[in-house]
Amino acid sequence: MRIWEVIVIAVGLAMDAFAVSVCKGLAVKKIKITNLLAVGLWFGGFQALMPAIGFFVGSQFEEYIKAYDHWIAFGLLAIIGANMIRESFSKQDDDESKNSSFSFGTMLFMALATSVDALAVGISFACLDMSAGQMAYSAAVIGTITCFISIAGLAVGSFFGSKFKSKAEFAGGVILILIGLKILLEHLGVINF
Repeated sequence: MRIWEVIVIAVGLAMDAFAVSVCKGLAVKKIKITNLLAVGLWFGGFQALMPAIGFFVGSQFEEYIKAYDHWIAFGLLAIIGANMIRESFSKQDDDESKNSSFSFGTMLFMALATSVDALAVGISFACLDMSAGQMAYSAAVIGTITCFISIAGLAVGSFFGSKFKSKAEFAGGVILILIGLKILLEHLGVINF
C-alpha cells in the first residue's frame, strides 16, 4: 500500500474523531494544553491501536466484526449526540457541562466510538497481506494524522462554543447522530459516499 493511500485512509478515519473533538470543544469554556493533549492522544492512540488489533486478529473474525461495527459506531455516537442535545436544553450554570469532561471514562467511550471503523480497516489490511512492519507504519500514520486533526477540532469547537454554547451543543449532538446514521446507512448499502 502506498503512503498516499494510507494518508487518505487516515484522513477519512479521522473525520469522526474531528467531529467529536469539535463537539467537545463546544462544551469547553477555555481550552487548556492538557485538553488538547488528551483529545489528540486518546483519539490518535485509538485510531492507531484499532487497525493494529484488527490486523493481528486477522480475517478469521472479519465477518463477525464487519456485521456489527456500524451498529456499534451508530449506537455510541447516537448516545453521545442525544446526551448533548438533552443538555443543550437544560439550564447551564457556571460549571462546565458533563460533555466537557476529559475524564478517563468519557474519553475512553468517545475514543472507542470513533475508532470502531478503524478496527475493520485493520482487518482489511490483513486481507491485503501487509507485513507487520507495513502495518505498524500505517498505524503510526493513521494515529498521528488523527491526533492533529482532533486537536484542530477541539480548537475550532472551543472558538465557536464560547459564543453560541447551547445552540452549538445542540448542533454538535445532531452532527454526532448524523455521523452515526451515515456510518449505519453506508454499511447497510442505503447510501454510498
